[in-house]
Parts: sequence; structure tokens; C-alpha cells
Amino acid sequence: MATTRLSSLFAPQDMTQGQPWKRIVEFSIPLLIGNVAQQFYNTADSIIVGRFVGDNALAAVGSAAPILNLLLVLFVGISVGAGIMVSQYFGARDRANLSHTVGSCVTLTAIASGAIMLIGPLTSRPLLQMLNTPESIIDWCTDYLNILFLGAAGFSYYNILSGILRGLGDSLSALIYLLVATALNVALDIVFVANFNMGVPGVALATIMAQAISAVLCWRRLQSMHDVFDFNWSTLKLSREHSLTVIKLGLPSGITQAIFSLAMIAVQSLTNTFGEMVIAANVIVMRVDGFAMMPNFSFGSAMTTYAGQNIGAGRMDRVEEGTREGVKIAVGTAVVLTALILLFGHHLMNIFTNTPELVNLSMRMMRILAVGYVAMAVTQCLSGVMRGAGDTMTPMWISLISTVLLRVPIAYGIAYFTRSELYPTGRPESTFISLLVSWTLGAVITALLYRKGDWRSKAVVQKQTAA
Repeated sequence: MATTRLSSLFAPQDMTQGQPWKRIVEFSIPLLIGNVAQQFYNTADSIIVGRFVGDNALAAVGSAAPILNLLLVLFVGISVGAGIMVSQYFGARDRANLSHTVGSCVTLTAIASGAIMLIGPLTSRPLLQMLNTPESIIDWCTDYLNILFLGAAGFSYYNILSGILRGLGDSLSALIYLLVATALNVALDIVFVANFNMGVPGVALATIMAQAISAVLCWRRLQSMHDVFDFNWSTLKLSREHSLTVIKLGLPSGITQAIFSLAMIAVQSLTNTFGEMVIAANVIVMRVDGFAMMPNFSFGSAMTTYAGQNIGAGRMDRVEEGTREGVKIAVGTAVVLTALILLFGHHLMNIFTNTPELVNLSMRMMRILAVGYVAMAVTQCLSGVMRGAGDTMTPMWISLISTVLLRVPIAYGIAYFTRSELYPTGRPESTFISLLVSWTLGAVITALLYRKGDWRSKAVVQKQTAA
């Protein structure tokens, strides 16, 4: 009995049956725990270098993040495209197409990883110089990025393979493997930085080793799922049809991430003009922001799988019902988290640094962002439904409008008009005000385009949907 119950937890979850809100919550909980673990995975680097090396090392890790994100967008695209196709073929019970989709994604990831491992180290320092990265931290930034790029295969395969597992409804296995990797990452961080005094490069080395372990675990899990799809040398052969569909579906999401990363790079360039203290505060706020945003990302991913499986099964009625219930749950969660951040934010900031000025500056910026998490709950859920249906273009255009056309000009505009003797390059709040405005308007645009309903006709698996 216990063995049967345990195996059912790790079995692919059919989201075309049962109460929509229960299926969404059941699927979201492992995702949420996993996203929190992933954020802690990243945050551990900042905490350990901030505590054991200093505030400049903390600033170095944060300054490198936008460039790292920009050069890893290939994997974001493949992962999103894979998740959409896998969920729809799984919902349609199409074993052959499901098998070739998984195999093609594995091969595409190998090609993309090789490209990043070659291009990344050649471009890291020139990009950092272009961003006006302070000389006091640029060497650390370069070392950090180069090590991560050389270990890109582990990161890429974990993200792609865990995306496939989630598309199959198995969010629990991906969670278990991530928790193992997170614990290993923290332990190695402490060994390399605190014990061996390796500094920022030690943090990067710990990260790539832990990511490689999680990727291997995901690979072994997929190999064991013979009852759901075929995973062998035949299916690993690159299928032109399936590869192009993955790219077609995933490319807009990859471009969305690239747009977001470019906007972050543009804003990071502005942030760098405010000095090391503001750079370090920005790192702390973004780390706390990462935790606060996790429920939104979790519900968004759950809605993608939920919508994909139900559209594959021809159940548009369940998609609409689940969307209403998912948005309510996500917004309620965001309201609670916003209140907690406003009440206890100082304690979170103290984890990263003992410098009172840095804690107070970080909390001031966090208060500006807090209300925006409610808007992002709406955006993530509705965008997740659109992606699950196969409409990845609409979220891309929304991201383009909200980040490039709104956030960047607003940030630079506020900074320009608030220049003074005390703030010669403008007030540092400009970057956070611009982010809040872009989140809010992005939510409004997303809701309007969701109601318009063009996403309904984008399914990869064409079935007659229920009325």
C-alpha cells in the first residue's frame, strides 16, 4: 500500500481529470518548493560571498547575472517549447510524437550547450566593460561568468529535462533532484569559499558541480519512464519536424527572456553609475524579489501544463474554469506575501550584510516593488495559459512593450530629472519605480489580450474542443 502510494506521487499527473483548482494546487506545490529551492540555490552564492568575502564580492555576483541570463536564453526557449509540446502530446495520448519530441529536445540541448561553452568566455569581459562595471569588481565578475559558461551543460540539461518532466505532470521528481542539488551547492559554497578561500570563483565552481548532479538525476528519471514514452538512440535522432516546432514555440519565450535580460543590462548600466553601495543593494533586493516572485512563477508554470494537457485532450471548458480559479489563488498568495515583505523585510536584508546603511537602502527599494507582485500574479497565470495553448508570441510582445518601451525609458527618465548635487547621476529609486510601472501595465495588457481570445486557436494538437 505504502509503495503504491509513493509510486503514484512520482507518476505523471493527468490534469484533464478532477477539480481544476485541486489539480493546479497539487501541481504547483512541488513547483513552488522547487522554485524556492532554486532561488535559495542562487541566493546562497550571494549570502556566502557577502559574509565571507565582502560587499564588493556581493556586487560582483549580482552584476554578472544579466549577462549570464542573456547568453542562456537558448535553453529557456527549448525548455518552454518542450514543455508545451510534451504536455499537449501527453494529454492527447500520442506516444510516438511525445517520444520524438523528448529525444529532439535532448539533442538540441547538446548543440546549444556547446555553443554557449564556446561563445560565453569570449564575450564576458567585453560585455562587462560595455556596462561600465566598476574596475574594483570586474575581474571577479569575469571569473564568475567564465566558470559558469564552461559548465553550461549541467545547467541547460537540468532546465530542459525538468521542463519535460513538468510537461508530463511530474513536478515532484524535478523537485527532489533540485533539493539534492541545492544542498550540495550550499555545502560546496561553504567548502570552497569559507574553507579554501577561493572567493567568487569558488561560488561559480560549486554551482556548476551541483547543476551537473541534478541534470544526471533528471536523465535517469526519464530513462525509467518506459510506460509513457520511448527514450532510446532512435528517438534521440534529431527530428526536423519536432525540432522546428519546439523552436517555433520556444523562440518567442527565448526572445522574451532575451528582451528582459537586455532591459536588465540597460538598467544595470544605469545602476552601476550609482556606485558599489547601490549595486550591492540592488543585488539584495533582487534576491529577495526572487523569493517573492516564486509563487507567481509556480502558478504560471502550473497553468502552462494544465492548459496544455487539457487543450491536448480537447477540454477548453476545463481550461477556462481552471484559469479563473488559478488567478484567484495566485492573487491571494501574492497579497499575503506582499504584506509579509513589508512587515519583515529588514530581517531578510540582514541575512546578506551587516552594514546598516546597506540594509536600510535595500528596504527602501523593496517597499517600492512590493505591490507589484499582485500585478505579476495576474500576468504569470494568464501568460501561462496562453503558452500552454501554444501562443508564445503574445507574451513575447507584452514583454517587449513592458520592458523595452516602458521600463528602460522610465528608469533613465526619472534618473535624468532627479539629478542633483547629492545624486549627480539621479536617484537610485528610478530603477525600481520603472520596474513597478512595467509590471502593472504589463498585467493590464495581458488581461485584455487574454480576454480577446486569439490564443485559443494556437494548439499544436488540433482536436475538437468541448464547448
